[in-house]
This record gives sequence, structure tokens and C-alpha cells, in this order.
Amino acid sequence: MHKIAVAQITSSTEKAENLKAALFLTQEAHAKGAQLIAFPEFLMAFSPASQTAEELAALAEPVDGPFVTALRDAARSAGINILATIYETSSLPNRVYDSSVWIDDEGGVAAVYRKLHLYDAFGFKESDKFFAGDEVAPPVTNGDGRFGMMICYDLRFPEMARMLALAGANVMIAPSGWVQGDLKVEHWETMIKARALENGCYVIAPNQVGNIYTGHSMAVDPLGRVLVDMGGREGLEIIELDLALVDETRQKLPLLKNRRAEVYQKHFRS
Repeated sequence: MHKIAVAQITSSTEKAENLKAALFLTQEAHAKGAQLIAFPEFLMAFSPASQTAEELAALAEPVDGPFVTALRDAARSAGINILATIYETSSLPNRVYDSSVWIDDEGGVAAVYRKLHLYDAFGFKESDKFFAGDEVAPPVTNGDGRFGMMICYDLRFPEMARMLALAGANVMIAPSGWVQGDLKVEHWETMIKARALENGCYVIAPNQVGNIYTGHSMAVDPLGRVLVDMGGREGLEIIELDLALVDETRQKLPLLKNRRAEVYQKHFRS
């Protein structure tokens, strides 16, 4: 069994305040016996529409900067894995990466994933402030768990989840800042369940709440059953993953084996 703490928070515009909250929740997750705490997208700070690209870039840090370093110290002290998100500095002026950082229970940086799909949709244009990554991070191995890393809008692209599943992922974790709007909660719930069902895996999606975000952080099992939906409340929810269920589901519903890749390739268009 893997015990996971899902954190649903309302990030402020103050980086130091958000770091303090993250450190407190990490200690709470440890006290509750969690092996991993997963934070939403935009943990470092809420970026309002009025914030310029220059102002956001001024908040950004490298992975070895003080924000991640403080979380690494907390992970090492508590003996817990942390999945955090940061605005990571990039080589492009006034553009930052939207990055997930997996910190292991010894305080090491096990993986960094930079969001591939920028949210240029529904009137938003993340590419005005962000620089897109260009790699899918290999799944992070933790015990018998193989965790695929996604971020928010990535959930709308089934190709990415399938690539992670084919690379061995039996759990997908998608830190998110899912924006409010007409039918957006319905979209959120549908995408999470679809990614779980089509790949026969767990999907864990910690989400922001408050500001412009929907809340409803979720965890869904390989059969599409909702394990947790946090609604509009802040705080932690602890879930336990039975990874034997992934193997059992993939045997009974062998979608990955039944693929016809040789046919798909003939019709593939970029």
C-alpha cells in the first residue's frame, strides 16, 4: 500500500507565505503516515491576470534555489516524498517554466517535469508568461509505484498519459490549477476518470481552490471509482493505493495490450 497526502490549497501572491504553508502541511502529512505529499500547480504563488511576465519571471527560481531547498530539507527531516510545483527560471527572457519537482524522502531531487501543454484556451494565454517544456519525464519509481508526472492542461491530451503508461506508470499525478468556468468541474472530473480508465491506473490530481480555481482535488482508481473529491475545502486528504489493483485491472481490461500501434502509425499525422 502507498499512503498519499493530497493537498488542496489557496496560494497567495506571497511566495514566503506559500512556502510556510507547504512546510506545515508536509509535517501534517508525515504525522498522518503519508509516504508522499502532492501539492497543486502554482504552489509557489498565485499569478493574477494583472501580473506581468516580467513580474512573474522575478518570482521564478532554479531548481536548486531557496524554495526547493527548503522543501528538500523538510523532506529529509520528515522522511517523506514531496511533489511540489515551482516557477522555474528559463533561458528565455520574461518566460518561466511551470515545473513539477519530485523530492525524495532523503531530500534529493528525483525528477523535474516542465509542463508541455500551455493553457492557451478559454481566453487564457499561458504562453505570454510561460515557456513550454519539451520532454516527458520518465516515471518516478518509489517502491512498487511508478509515478507519471503531468500538470493540469496536460490532462486534456490522452497521448501524454498513454506515453507514461507505456513507459510503466501505474499512477499518474497531475498537480493542477483548474480554472473556473462553465462546465469546467464536469470537464475536470471527466478527464481524470478517462485518463484512469483508458490506462488502467490511478490518477491523483491535487488542485488549487479559491482565487479563480475550482477545487475538487481528486483521486480515481483504475476502474474510474472516485476515492476522494475534496470539494471546496482546503487541507489534506489521505488516500491509500493498492497497486495490485492496477495489475488486476490491466489483466481483465487489457487496453495497453490490445492496442493496434502498427495500424495507428499508418494514419498518424502530427
